Amino acid sequence: MLIIERVLLGFAAYLAAGVIFGFAFVALGIHRIDPIARGSSLGFRLAVFPGVVVFWPLLLRRWAGGGTQRVRA
Repeated sequence: MLIIERVLLGFAAYLAAGVIFGFAFVALGIHRIDPIARGSSLGFRLAVFPGVVVFWPLLLRRWAGGGTQRVRA
């Protein structure tokens, strides 16, 4: 039982961190990663929020790294 409780506690902590990050990212940082999202509607930001919560470590790294990433040809 202890292992299951710790796994669930870890999962809850991951989601809580994702929700906190998600609010900040959707409000302040989304346009730094994707310039097309600048001036996007509330509906768009609500639609991407669940994905931001799940993938917050990747988005945090991109946001902290300076934003947009150029594609190499």
